[in-house]
Amino acid sequence: MSITVELTRFKVSPDREEEMLAARPAMLADFRADRDGFLGARLIRLPGGEWLDVVDWRSPEDYAASRAKGANLPGIAAFFATIAELVSAEEGTVA
Repeated sequence: MSITVELTRFKVSPDREEEMLAARPAMLADFRADRDGFLGARLIRLPGGEWLDVVDWRSPEDYAASRAKGANLPGIAAFFATIAELVSAEEGTVA
């Protein structure tokens, strides 16, 4: 079984970073409750005010279904609302 990995780089305004970090636990709880195939996530602070969200999925289909749902729950919407700019979004597979 291979794991599908979602790699999303984004920017958050410095004045909203604390809000974004505070919203993270509720977002992850909503993912666990509502997203089949969600295995876990890591949030990484990068230089230049960017962040990298590394999310593991059971399959590409689970990842696609999650993307289709978007910010459908309050915890997810609150986290997404703090994002000022999407830099990139990619999908890969653990080798």
